[in-house]
Amino acid sequence: QVQLVESGGGLVQAGGSLRLSCAASGRTFSNYAMAWFRQAPGKGREFVAAISRRGVSTYYADSVKGRFTISRDNAKNTVSLQMNSLKPEDTAVYSCAAGGTLAATTISYNIWGQGTQVTVSS
Repeated sequence: QVQLVESGGGLVQAGGSLRLSCAASGRTFSNYAMAWFRQAPGKGREFVAAISRRGVSTYYADSVKGRFTISRDNAKNTVSLQMNSLKPEDTAVYSCAAGGTLAATTISYNIWGQGTQVTVSS
C-alpha cells in the first residue's frame, strides 16, 4: 500500500500560480488512479481533479477547469497539480488521494495524504 505526502502549498495573491506535488511511497503507485480534493474552512471535502493510472485520462471539477492541470510521473511516483489564475475561493487544504477507479467521489479513494494549505489573498 502506498503512503502519500503533499507539498507545495503556500500563500499567493489572486491571479498567481502554485504547483502542488504528492509523493507516493511503495512500488504499486501505477496501480492507482490519483486525485486531488480540497476542503475549505467550514465546508465539506470537494473534488478538484483526477487522473487515471497511466495518465491517459483526466477529470476536473467545473470550478477549476481551464485553470488547473493534473499530471503524474509513474517513474518518480508523483502526482502534481498546477494551479493557475488562482482565486480567493480556491483557498483550502488540498489533499491527494489514491484509489482503484477514476472518479470524483471521496468514497472511491481509500488512501489519503495529510494535506497542504493553499491560501489565495485578494
